[in-house]
Amino acid sequence: HLQLKLIADVGLVGMPNAGKSTLLRSISHARPKVADYPFTTLEPQLGIVELIGDRRMIFADIPGLIEGAQHGAGLGHAFLRHIERTKVIVHLVDLYPIDGSDPYANYRIIRKELEAFSKALAKKKEIIAANKLDLATDDGEALKKFKRKLRGKEVHAISGGTRQGVADLLRRAWEVLQEQKAEDAAAAAAAARDPAPKPEPRIPPHRVKHPETAES
Repeated sequence: HLQLKLIADVGLVGMPNAGKSTLLRSISHARPKVADYPFTTLEPQLGIVELIGDRRMIFADIPGLIEGAQHGAGLGHAFLRHIERTKVIVHLVDLYPIDGSDPYANYRIIRKELEAFSKALAKKKEIIAANKLDLATDDGEALKKFKRKLRGKEVHAISGGTRQGVADLLRRAWEVLQEQKAEDAAAAAAAARDPAPKPEPRIPPHRVKHPETAES
């Protein structure tokens, strides 16, 4: 079967209703469906993000993944392949899930799905965005708790709805994208200089037939 893989610079991933579509609408002219229930995005959506200095990135809103996506659960199985073609992942995490779930646990669910699907996907550069700051009523306790559990990782606090922190997130996405492109170019140049040797064809061992010993 022919499998089409969407090509984008940055892939937005996260649990259903993490705010991916809202963010894409706020940073580009794309108009994905937005609603207060999960799985509003049923197919990948592309948006072109323009930054100062004639810099552009193509973002892809990947439909929400759930636990078991690599085994076909939810809508994620077909779209994990799309994420493989992106150079950078922006992982959106809802700080205030409507189902009361733990943001860090939701983050780990998506990470496990990416890691289980392929090693290449697991190794992609990831930017973590803690979303929906505009819903905060706890003096930032949810964000502090999330950051503590991800100690050592860079976390961008944003609101896709009000654009709080979004400019800094986009600047960081551009930087990481350029780093990845430079690494890809260096790897391609190295491969051109020193191509991997082709394995020699395997020749089956020659069988020698011995004449049967004459009976005495």
